[in-house]
Amino acid sequence: MKLPLLNIDGSNQDSIEISDKLLKQKVNHKLIKFVIDWQLNHAKPRVAKTKQRNEIKGSTKKIIAQKGSGGARHASKKAPIFVGGGVAHGPKGAAYKIKKINKKVRKLALAQTLSKKNSDKQLYILEDVKKEIKKTKEFNKFLQKNNLNSTLIITDTDSLKNINKSARNIKDVKLIKHEGANIYDLIRYKNVIMTLTSIKKLQERILNEKN
Repeated sequence: MKLPLLNIDGSNQDSIEISDKLLKQKVNHKLIKFVIDWQLNHAKPRVAKTKQRNEIKGSTKKIIAQKGSGGARHASKKAPIFVGGGVAHGPKGAAYKIKKINKKVRKLALAQTLSKKNSDKQLYILEDVKKEIKKTKEFNKFLQKNNLNSTLIITDTDSLKNINKSARNIKDVKLIKHEGANIYDLIRYKNVIMTLTSIKKLQERILNEKN
């Protein structure tokens, strides 16, 4: 399918042909949610850990006689009811396992998310930015002209160098390289801008079964 190609001055000068396998996928919302949950768990794994009773160092000697004290029966000071003892049912840190997802599944979910953005008219392709834009005002003018608020910009390395200074401080705008394109950010931001090189690279990565 063909998509219009935006210029940094806001004009539509040309169009680009993009594979239907990338932008016309049937959307499976359960699959997308599954991959988002995996991504969030993978990005911030559970690392908190407390020591259980058997991990506390110290004597296992019985602190009082089993009978005759008039109080409750106790074993060692490692019991969870004592200060300095183990913690009952606490977090186990590394024992927490992150689910694994096949690469093909992740690629499919990414293609479906891009397809959703495209069908909602929220996906824009921008010509590679070959000249540095130093002023925020200039790049903000481009966004306002195209009514682009809450925007994720997926860019190639060279374009990123040329727009980073002017775009990084704009509210509700995030810049990432095409290698870091992910479903969570695509869903989080209303609009998505991709440079010409970045969508070609992403298309190559998603459609290539070996990568």
